[in-house]
Amino acid sequence: MTTKRLLTAVLAAMLAVALGGCGASGSGGGGEAGEQKVLRFATWDTGDSLKVQEDIAKAFEKAHPGVKVQVEPYADGFDQKLAASFGAGNPPDVMLMWDFPTYHANLEPLDEYMKKDENLGLDDIYDSLFHYVKVDGQTYGLPSGFTTRAMYYNKKLFDEAGIPYPKDGWTWDEFKNIAKKLSHPEKKQYGFGLRATNDPYDLQGIVWSNGGSFVSEDGSQIDGFMNGPETAGAIQLFGDLLKDKAATLVGGKNQMSGEDVFKAGKIAMWESGVWPLDGFKEAKVDFGTVEMPAFPGKPVKGIVALSAVSVAKQSKQKELAWEFTKYFISNEAINMRSNSDLPIRKSIVQEKKFDQDPLYAPFYRMLERSDMTPSFLLNKNWKLVNRYLSTAIDSVMLGQDAKTVLDRAVEDASKYVNQ
Repeated sequence: MTTKRLLTAVLAAMLAVALGGCGASGSGGGGEAGEQKVLRFATWDTGDSLKVQEDIAKAFEKAHPGVKVQVEPYADGFDQKLAASFGAGNPPDVMLMWDFPTYHANLEPLDEYMKKDENLGLDDIYDSLFHYVKVDGQTYGLPSGFTTRAMYYNKKLFDEAGIPYPKDGWTWDEFKNIAKKLSHPEKKQYGFGLRATNDPYDLQGIVWSNGGSFVSEDGSQIDGFMNGPETAGAIQLFGDLLKDKAATLVGGKNQMSGEDVFKAGKIAMWESGVWPLDGFKEAKVDFGTVEMPAFPGKPVKGIVALSAVSVAKQSKQKELAWEFTKYFISNEAINMRSNSDLPIRKSIVQEKKFDQDPLYAPFYRMLERSDMTPSFLLNKNWKLVNRYLSTAIDSVMLGQDAKTVLDRAVEDASKYVNQ
């Protein structure tokens, strides 16, 4: 072949590749007949939960010929990868979301979409969940799953000790007495398991139950709140359990997780969301769940861990992204995800009788008690403040005085509160 003919052939091949690439473009919106639209969906899930989401994507594709949902599992690097994609101007079209204060500027407000769509069935979704997806009154995601937190207890250990199972309405004093009776350090068995490393977010329900808070209602002050007597008292409760050998630390370096220690029958009580419930069933642990205990004369408060689904403001195919978002919170998709979060729709809860199931009902009763606003929704710099708070709480678990370390945390973190 001559040089001229070779050059002509190469140019023709390059042109064919370029034209073929245009036909498979995922930039969305319109396009010629036969063009496949690629919708990118980012998730933090892995394992079985990721497999379920891939199945949801396939079901959506089946109902939308010509659409390919590209599931992108960011796993533990979710925040870093998502932030990088926004910074590069190339984010996924749809994504799981929970940290709306951080990301809302990059997300599409959904209020107008919600108003136009009469088939969303928003009345079927628990109202309190929408509290977690708003920033400055605008909605940036649709709730897709959630959990509150409840107390798991090992029935076998209670039976062996002749201790009645805890019931809703029990108190922290009752909890402490039970934990002491069920602790046998010589057998490395304890009444309760405490995390060596704690996320302050998860402890807010307990702090609120004692009348405390990490931050003022307007988000402008932490002094007198994060280190207030009610907050310090709630955190000190756990430090005292360790000192009294009524609890043990779990999940630290070279330690088993709390879930695994509970499965092994070495702790009688474990506080968590719904996530380990199926695992406890599979391990054939004889267990129950109950609402969180109350402080004397004070109502129990709960905290919600929410997953939502959002649309990127930079997406070039927002209508299609909205269609996937809607499908992700449909009855069909929620039923497919039944192995992870709790269902957000009242109709599904009633159909599955979760509100009557002794294992699941406490989580829904705790939802009724979850009417407070988490700190990260009140202050835009909460991530910076939270670092000091987390260190202080973990110090209490290692034996330090709660008021002392919380005073220090307030002193160190105050500079970030009103930046």
